[in-house]
Amino acid sequence: MRQEIERKFLVTGSGYRNGASCKTYRQGYIVADTHRVIRVRTDGSKGYLTIKGPSRGASRTEYEYEIPLPDAEDLLERMCIKPLIEKVRYTLVHDGMTWEVDEFTGVNQGLCIAEIELEQEDQRFSLPPWVGREVTADPRYYNAYLAKHPYNTWEHKD
Repeated sequence: MRQEIERKFLVTGSGYRNGASCKTYRQGYIVADTHRVIRVRTDGSKGYLTIKGPSRGASRTEYEYEIPLPDAEDLLERMCIKPLIEKVRYTLVHDGMTWEVDEFTGVNQGLCIAEIELEQEDQRFSLPPWVGREVTADPRYYNAYLAKHPYNTWEHKD
């Protein structure tokens, strides 16, 4: 069993782009409820199937498996909740820690979220200058929620 410990923050600037690598992702959800998520993702060259359990604070159980890209693309088109999540993910290191910043496109255009994975929930880390308010506990910022309630349909945006 793999435990994912992840914290999420809104992004307030574009400084994360400096020196970052990036990939374009498409992902969809076969199951997306408060108790479990079954996600399919492509990054342009690989496909993945991910199963996640319920969140407890910043932690949740996660299993991820690489699957053939054609299978992932077929699952995205034929079995996943629409609309799909589309985003560009920037990966960079700040103060010795890896950060991932997702710039959402498509129906979630305008939303930008930074994530950091930790070894322990109480692990200390420093915030980059482009990180704003923490949204780890706000389920509206989970990708599975965004698949059902796209950001561009929100009445009140942060």
